[in-house]
Amino acid sequence: MNPDLEKLISLHHAEVEIKRLDAESAEVPRLREALEARVAGDRARLDAAREALEASQGVRRENETAVQDLEAKRSKYKGQLMDVKTNKEYTAMLHEIEAVERDIRSREDVILEEMERAEALAADVEREEEAFRSVEEAARGEAAELDARGARLEDEQRRMRAEREKVAATIPEAPRGLYERVATLRGTGMAEARDGVCQACHVKMRPQPWVELRQNEQLVQCEACSRILYYEPPPTVVEP
Repeated sequence: MNPDLEKLISLHHAEVEIKRLDAESAEVPRLREALEARVAGDRARLDAAREALEASQGVRRENETAVQDLEAKRSKYKGQLMDVKTNKEYTAMLHEIEAVERDIRSREDVILEEMERAEALAADVEREEEAFRSVEEAARGEAAELDARGARLEDEQRRMRAEREKVAATIPEAPRGLYERVATLRGTGMAEARDGVCQACHVKMRPQPWVELRQNEQLVQCEACSRILYYEPPPTVVEP
């Protein structure tokens, strides 16, 4: 095989691998964000359950305080019954006491309802807390795996870039310049040709260039996309 072609193939494979590693490395922050969003969603459900319980308890406390005030008012009114002078005043005071007692009964009903509701909400909170603990534990494991994956990819990226530079330094200026110009234009400087077809642009080669390419003795460019083509012979099958 032409030495320059062999080095260009190595360069091409290194750059393809670098692009793959870059794409995979770019996925790590996205996966981390998705993981954090998932945890935040579960935390929001837990927070909502806690807030609902706290709101119910607040309503109950508010009504309990109101009942205490109303009971004090009722006691005051009952004490004032002894001081009224006329039947009209006495009847009016009884109406006031009845109104206070109706309010007390109404608020006591609300207190009972909120106590029952709080019991169910407390069960919801306990269930959400248990679920969130599981989610949080799993998320810590996933985050550790993503961190390890990111570190591994960084190491592989550094290694492949160093290998790419090492190979590029051994290629003569002319073939390397041709490769880089095509890569700038097309995104990749080389492409495999298989069965007489460029695997990058999928244009069929003419017979003569295909014959020349299969010898791997000179640089052959695709007449359609200008990429430098290379041919990999099929593996030899060894009969048992």
